Order: sequence, then structure tokens, then C-alpha cells
Amino acid sequence: MNVYLNFLSYLGVSMSLLVFGMLLFTLSTPKIKEFQLIAQKNVAAAMLLGGKVMGLAIVLGAAAEYSISLVDMAIWGAIGIVAQVVVFFIAELITIRFSIQKAIEEDNRAVGTILLSLSLAVGWIVAKCLSY
Repeated sequence: MNVYLNFLSYLGVSMSLLVFGMLLFTLSTPKIKEFQLIAQKNVAAAMLLGGKVMGLAIVLGAAAEYSISLVDMAIWGAIGIVAQVVVFFIAELITIRFSIQKAIEEDNRAVGTILLSLSLAVGWIVAKCLSY
């Protein structure tokens, strides 16, 4: 029975962190209304948010696999969330020649693709750094 409780505990914390991370990302980018744009069939916004979710899921999966406790997993999950938010702001600074916000609002799928790829790359790197 302990194995099942352990599984449910890790799953519950992981899903909570995933939702929290997605909400934190959308709150930290108030100029981009991801859900509103997605409702308007904006593919670039879906790629942006989807990349964040997938990148974070990679980190959370690794955190669950390599952690020594539920608290340890939650800490590394939180680090993954912060990393994803920070990377978006770094991307905004690096691409000073154009506005990511404007590109997403205009459904620029090239920008959406690069942001999705960046989120996956960061998630993968953070996940690989979690091994003990």
C-alpha cells in the first residue's frame, strides 16, 4: 500500500507544480495573454505555452525520478519553474531587435517554434543536472 501512496503523493505534487508553473509563467508575462490568444486559434501562443509546459514536465519527471524525498522533488520542481520563467526574460533581452510579445500576438510561428525549442532545451538541461 505504501508504494501506491508514494506514487499518488509524487503525482499530486508534480501535477500541482505543473499547474503552478503554468500559472506563474502566464502571470509573469502579463503583456501576453496566452489563454486568450489560444482561444483565438493563435498557434504561436500555443507553442509558447505548450513549450513551457513540456519543458517543465521534463524537469518534474527527472525530479521525481532522481529525488530522495518528496520535498527534494518539490524543490527541484520549483527550480525548474524559475528556470523556465528566467529563460523567457533572457530571450526577450537577447531579441531586443523585435518584440516577442508582438510576434506572438501576430501569430509568428517561427518565433513560437524557437521559444518552444528553447523551453524544451532548458527543461532537458535542468533535468539532466538533477542527477546525484
